[in-house]
Amino acid sequence: QEQVVESGGGLVEAGGSLRLSCVASPRSLSLHDMAWFRQAPGKEREFVTRINMISRSTNYADSVKGRFTIDKDSAENTVSLDMKTRKTRDKAIYYCTAQPHFGREYWGQGTQVTVSS
Repeated sequence: QEQVVESGGGLVEAGGSLRLSCVASPRSLSLHDMAWFRQAPGKEREFVTRINMISRSTNYADSVKGRFTIDKDSAENTVSLDMKTRKTRDKAIYYCTAQPHFGREYWGQGTQVTVSS
């Protein structure tokens, strides 16, 4: 059964750094890309960043460019998100997605990121 699991969320001081990880299983699942979305309190879910799992090309939302970095890990179907946070705009639940070459996109349950002043 396909599954996407995020980890690494927690409390970080404004201006501090945090790394999120995401693993899609089974390992045999052939992925086209993986992505991160987030949903802040009282707001709609929004796109954060995406990486092509073959070419490793990336794209980012304007709000995180220069502060967040997505990368493909050496482990199969695993990506990380390195974040340099700011207080208001980055507090959210962060969701990871995995898009196979064929079929639907899979979503994780999300991991909470809280930014303190």
